[in-house]
Amino acid sequence: MNIAIFTLTSELHDEQAVAAVTRDFLSSLAFEYDFCGADFSSYGTHDLDLVYVRTGGTEGIFRRIFSDFDASSRTPIYLLTSGKSNSLAASMEILSYLRQHGIRGEIIHGSAEYINSRVELLATVERARRQLRGCRLGVIGQPSDWLIASGVEKSIVEEELGISIVDIPMSELISEVKSTALPQEGLLDAGSAPEAVKRSLPGAGAIYRALKKIVERHSLSGFTLRCFDLLTAVENTGCIGLARLNGEGIVAGCEGDIPAMLSMAISRALTGVSGFQANPSRIDVEKGEMLFAHCTIPLNMVDDYDLDTHFESGIGVGVRGRMRPGDVTVFKVSGDLSRVFVEEGVLVRNQSEPDLCRTQQVIRLNNPSKARYFLTCPIGNHHIILPGRWKKQIEELLGA
Repeated sequence: MNIAIFTLTSELHDEQAVAAVTRDFLSSLAFEYDFCGADFSSYGTHDLDLVYVRTGGTEGIFRRIFSDFDASSRTPIYLLTSGKSNSLAASMEILSYLRQHGIRGEIIHGSAEYINSRVELLATVERARRQLRGCRLGVIGQPSDWLIASGVEKSIVEEELGISIVDIPMSELISEVKSTALPQEGLLDAGSAPEAVKRSLPGAGAIYRALKKIVERHSLSGFTLRCFDLLTAVENTGCIGLARLNGEGIVAGCEGDIPAMLSMAISRALTGVSGFQANPSRIDVEKGEMLFAHCTIPLNMVDDYDLDTHFESGIGVGVRGRMRPGDVTVFKVSGDLSRVFVEEGVLVRNQSEPDLCRTQQVIRLNNPSKARYFLTCPIGNHHIILPGRWKKQIEELLGA
């Protein structure tokens, strides 16, 4: 993490006494940081900037330094205090001033254990916020016709997260696919896949290359694809292309689902992986256990995989990936950012039933009662599965 500490100190306080308090306080911090002192010239350039209010009487100094701070930047101001020399009182006055001017902020104060854990969490979240700000996410084709509850409020997404959403006609991709030469080498190892899959691999490779050209042409950090149109237009699927691009760091979602794409972008900024976009196929409410399935998964999330046809159509190439069992997080944010579902659980097992999408995961929520959400107030059908426990970070980033 790239963390910096800046200081505010009143001239009325004895510097020798304040310096002794500062040494004791900073020695309790378990994280690495750059100490910038009273030089604020590099403020705003780190994953996390902390303003260490060393003494009382610093409110006016703060106002002078931050008089030009842009509230629209959406970046909170974090005030660090040892609780000595009236530093907490000054921090409370400063935070009240910030709130009056529509600027978010927080006082980080308490035990060394609390401060260290809080700073670690905030550094992760603020680094993700910086990665998201300025991102361009594409919608290639419109959302699939069946996604009747999966719209987006572009202005809210841009204001709150700094993400621009760009509409790209499906015809641009289709034209690119048809003009892309079929690769001679296999895009992925077909192994013991059916012959129909092996025959479809070159075409799947052309789709992957075409998607990559679209990403470069429009300077995208990610996209969602109205993928079912490919079945009729080029008689193939985008499943492998999405699996590879996600593995390469490009968020790549299915079916033109924009809220799912936003959820994947947030996931990637926080965790380094886009997440597995899937829909529940069965739910055991009493156990809090459910089966998620889809025909593609990021290749950097699985231990191994094999290839099969796309489930619904029986053509093209689908991916059956197996993720390591263990802690997972199930996540979805709505297209206007007003609702968030995030719960932690355990990936119990991977499985391979013939009458479902190819990648299948059985997940048990740590809080079984939360399974009722899927039957009473879901945010659409697709949800994002992440390896590890990320609930606190997601809730912090989205203010949930």
